[in-house]
Formats: sequence, structure tokens, C-alpha cells
Amino acid sequence: MTKLMSSKADDLPKGSAQGADHAAEKALVRRLASHCNRFRDPDDRRAAFELAVTLIPFLVMGATLIWLATYAGPLLGGWRWLLMVALAPVCASFLVRLFAIQHDCGHGSFTSSRMANKTIGRALSVFTFTPYTLWQKAHAVHHGGSGNLDKRGIGDIDTRTVAEYEAMTTSQRLMYRIYRNPIILIVIGVPIYFLIMHRLPYNDAIPRVEAWRSAGGLNVALVLVYGGLVLLAGWAVMLAVLPVVVMGAWAGGWLFYVQHQFEETRWDAGDAWDLHVAAFGGSSWYALPAVAQWITGSIGLHHIHHLCSRVPFYRLQACFDSNAELRDASQTVKLTFWKSVGCVNLALWCEDRRRLVTFAEARV
Repeated sequence: MTKLMSSKADDLPKGSAQGADHAAEKALVRRLASHCNRFRDPDDRRAAFELAVTLIPFLVMGATLIWLATYAGPLLGGWRWLLMVALAPVCASFLVRLFAIQHDCGHGSFTSSRMANKTIGRALSVFTFTPYTLWQKAHAVHHGGSGNLDKRGIGDIDTRTVAEYEAMTTSQRLMYRIYRNPIILIVIGVPIYFLIMHRLPYNDAIPRVEAWRSAGGLNVALVLVYGGLVLLAGWAVMLAVLPVVVMGAWAGGWLFYVQHQFEETRWDAGDAWDLHVAAFGGSSWYALPAVAQWITGSIGLHHIHHLCSRVPFYRLQACFDSNAELRDASQTVKLTFWKSVGCVNLALWCEDRRRLVTFAEARV
């Protein structure tokens, strides 16, 4: 399968070979979207199973970590810290999976019941530290304008074009460089985003009153749940809670980054932007080992998710496996882990080269 077309629609003369290829590209992604749409119906029994095999181990591990941090000293001594170091990353991985479930609830795709999706999504927000309604609306904006240069700013990573960067002042360039530094953006920024920014109505996806209701309601729930645990067992509880949340945030932040921030992603403006083309060409297929795919709720198949966000995560692999044309076309957006590592320095969209480039490449 050849690489999907990346020429601007405005540059394609009618009747030209490129124009024909562009039309063929649109036809292809619409066929793929039609195929994905056939997998959009949730399976409530499967949903209940996925929730149980994720939430129950998470709660058991979380309770064990709290016990180790607060009461296990006299019994285990210093060994308890080694056990916590070993157990916390595993617990964090299940937190990532809980976020994947909450994510599907926000799309209305986890169960067939709108009320069940909302109830589960809001309940899980106590563990993910993510206000359900506020994040849901911002994420919907992300899906509706992903890859659209005219609709950046909500639910995405701030990405500037080379021309925009060159037009910045020296101080603006410095601030953007700091923001795009992978240590600042992911290692420091993502935990701050989950732990602090989510406590506030941090975007304009919904009216301010509703945003405060969503963020404030979760803040009250967090105080009641974790404040209650602190009152019962002391501040050492947070030695169990915070590392799990931070590590889960790192994993989730990295996944979100590589889902759209890869070299041959897709950005367009004006009439050149097409919802389905941007959904497929601007979202990666992050090919992960089976265990990692299970933990992440198959979100590595992100190009399928953007083609049809109503496909439950537990049906994404079946959707992928059942269509040869989809598997073939997916090669154009495939990322392996080692290839994804090379994406960390990408920072600017080059409209001439039609790809993301590093700051150094932008000067060439």
C-alpha cells in the first residue's frame, strides 16, 4: 500500500493525477470508516467482564500498597518499600486501563446504556483524577478537529507550524521550546496536568458553570475519599496513591503523545482538511506487545478509534483483523516502540515538507 496522499486539496487541479489520487484517498478512508462502523455496538457482558478484571485487581493492589505504606512496618520493616516499588508500577498499569474504560464511557461506547457509561465514567474519575464531563467534552472537540490547523487548542498538544514559529518573538520561541521539551511536556507536565490542571476548569469546551461543576464535583469526591483514608491511616496513604497516579499519568501522556505526534502525521487547513482523512492519516497505529496492548485497552489502534470513536476498545482488534484493506492501509501510520522513541524531538509542522520536524530540521 502506498503512503496516503498528503498534498493540499487547494493545490490539486481537477482532472490531474494528484487530484485523482486525492479522491481515491477519500474513498479509501470512507470505506474503512464504513467497515469500522460495523463494530460499534457494545457488548454489555464483555464490558462487565473488562471492568471486573481491571477494577478488582486495581483495588486489591491499591489496598495492598496502602497497607504497606501505613501498617506493614512492624511486620516487614524496610522490605515493605521494596514491595511497594515492585507493586506500584503494576497498579499504575491497571490505572491506565481504567482510564481506557473511562475514555470509552465518554464516547458512549463502553456499554449500551448511556446512564451506565456516565455512572462508570464518573466513578472511575476518583481513581484517574480526571473530571468526567469536562474531559469528555474537551476530548470530543479533539476528535471533531483533529489534524485541523484552524481548530487547535482544546484537547490536543500545542503544535505550531514552522511559519508560525519563525514569526514568534524571541521570548515566545523560548517558551514554546520549553513547552515542547519532552522532559517538561511529559515527565513534568503530564502529572501536573492530571493532579493540578484537572482541579480547575482548564478549557473552554463547555460553559464555565458546567466546567466548574465537573471539576469541583470531582474535587469534593477526591477530598472525601482520600481525605477519609488519610484520617483513618495517616498521610503515609499518599505514599501509596501519588506514585501510582504519577506513573499512570506518564504512561497515558506518552500514549497520547505518540498517537498524533509522529513524523508522517496529518495536518491541514481550510477546505484541505477532511474529517476521515485526518482521522486515519493523523493518528498512529502503535504496534505494542500483547500484554501492553491489553493494559492500554488497545488504544494503540488509534487510527481505527479516530475513524469510528464508537467502537469499544475490546472490539478494536477484531475490527482490525477482519479487513485486509484496513490492515494494508494501516502500514502507513504504523509505529513500533523504537520508532516512537524517535518522535520525542518532533516539535513543528512543516507545511512544505508535509511532516513534523525537529527544531534543527526547521532551520535547514
